[in-house]
Amino acid sequence: MSEPIESYAVIGDLHTVALVSKSGSIDWLCLPHFDSEACFASILGDDSNGHWTIAPTSRIEAVSRRYRPDTLVLETEISSQQGIIRVTDFMPIREHTSHHLPEIIRVVEGLEGNVDVHSELSLRFDYGRSKPFVRKLEEGIHALAGPDGVVVVSPAEVNLDDHKVTCDITVKPEERYVFQIVWHRSWEETPSASEHQDALEETTNLWRKWSEICTYEGKAREAIMRSLITLKSLTYWPSGGIVAAPTTSLPESIGGERNWDYRYCWLRDSSVTLEALNRCGYLEEAQAFRDWLLRAVAGDPSQMQIMYGISGERHLTESTVDWLPGYENSAPVRIGNAASDQFQLDVYGEVMDAQEYGRDKGIDANEEAWSLQLQFAEFVEKHWQEPDDGIWEVRGGRQHFTYSKVMAWVAIDRTVQGIKKHGLPGDADHWQALAEVIRADILEKGVDPDRNCFTQYYGSKAMDASLLMIPQVGFLPMDDERIINTIHAVEEDLSDNGFILRYKAEVTDDGLKGSEGTFIMCSFWLVECLAMIGEVQKAQMLFDRLLDIRNDVGLLSEEYDTVHHRMLGNMPQAFSHVGLINAALALQDAGSPDAA
Repeated sequence: MSEPIESYAVIGDLHTVALVSKSGSIDWLCLPHFDSEACFASILGDDSNGHWTIAPTSRIEAVSRRYRPDTLVLETEISSQQGIIRVTDFMPIREHTSHHLPEIIRVVEGLEGNVDVHSELSLRFDYGRSKPFVRKLEEGIHALAGPDGVVVVSPAEVNLDDHKVTCDITVKPEERYVFQIVWHRSWEETPSASEHQDALEETTNLWRKWSEICTYEGKAREAIMRSLITLKSLTYWPSGGIVAAPTTSLPESIGGERNWDYRYCWLRDSSVTLEALNRCGYLEEAQAFRDWLLRAVAGDPSQMQIMYGISGERHLTESTVDWLPGYENSAPVRIGNAASDQFQLDVYGEVMDAQEYGRDKGIDANEEAWSLQLQFAEFVEKHWQEPDDGIWEVRGGRQHFTYSKVMAWVAIDRTVQGIKKHGLPGDADHWQALAEVIRADILEKGVDPDRNCFTQYYGSKAMDASLLMIPQVGFLPMDDERIINTIHAVEEDLSDNGFILRYKAEVTDDGLKGSEGTFIMCSFWLVECLAMIGEVQKAQMLFDRLLDIRNDVGLLSEEYDTVHHRMLGNMPQAFSHVGLINAALALQDAGSPDAA
């Protein structure tokens, strides 16, 4: 029986993360990086696909968890019939270790009683399929499989059974037992594990020092801080790229086929993520993400993708992993993402909006970046009248999506701003004229004359949550009737118990079967829009409801099932946490007394 998606917390080292369940099991981990093959994949199958569980052997009566304040160090207290233990899980930041390798440290402490504890470690490389060769060491075991090697350090004698490593201890009050694993390349020298107490103190201090940078001091600070730490945990340190989520194929509908690999970096996230980081004081991260963005999209604008690998890789070929049944039998399990080959016009606007935002915040507008932007503007000029695949990566055929056209306008408008506001070279009059042509086309074809609001695509009556972005990019004044009507139409048509769907699957041909949950980011967009048009109390109420669906340690997945009250989709989702931050800032800007 799979654990609920919301039962998972994460620990990480800015190269990868591990998902840790409430029951004390690490059920997902890719080594050495976010997009590497998983060595623990039981979340998409069962225990035979790899996990690491540390838990009392007697019946568990209660579990409570928390992160150490302003850190990614997880503490779990487990009450059993025999007593209470605390398990502290963390990954040292690998650049601050002597071996610079991924490492997980799990510290078991006795709080009350004499508690029998069982550790079961089942390493399964190649996404839960490959059993390693295992041999005993003096302090544990050494596992090898192809390019992967893992040293397991145990505080007591281990047993080997069908490539599983087990260990049993009895934990008394004030006693402490330390379990560790260290990954290395199989052909290199076997590494030693870090000294756990020094590593714990340094990891705690590094996270707290980073958290001190945050400039937000409103009532939502705890939620914003946890979201910022989550975004940081999803950042690939060497390149500055931020993955959409660290998991693949956690389903958007239980038992359905809407299962995607999100361990990549989407261009669309760029502007909203840069805004969130900048406004909270994290200029270094914003600069690193901006630089990743420029490296990733460099080259011929016609070859720009909507997403890239963590270092800017282009080849994200999609395949299925047939030996994994999927989370709660939600198949297929996908590796890679075919949507990387889609034509999505909106990404040009999002990239150029991010550039303009960076210039406004003092990020250097270098010559190469501006030259690239002018090439993008020229590409948009040639192709903005073509249909595209849309923001949601639908696989049902191209349309003239209204949001895509608006973002084409944004691409040209931000080019004009770069010339006029920042003195960059270019023909402002030419680009201004083109922006007006695009705007006129949208207002003629993208507005439903009966409801006087924007619609999903030209000639459609359907609504789409992406339309909530139109007020935020300055396409029309906030008091324009078409803006206000669009916000209310999205709220009315796409609401599911007060939260927002991306679109109605039954009226939008997305090429897939079944339905999906409400999209958490879209619900936060509605909070922003309501705040911006002065409906602050309603916005604050929705924001508070969204905070309530976070799990016990403050994390959000991609979607939410309002009927069964459970999270859906990949976990944790960067977009959801960016949405939380920007919504809180919008409420503060709108003068909400509950956000001050």
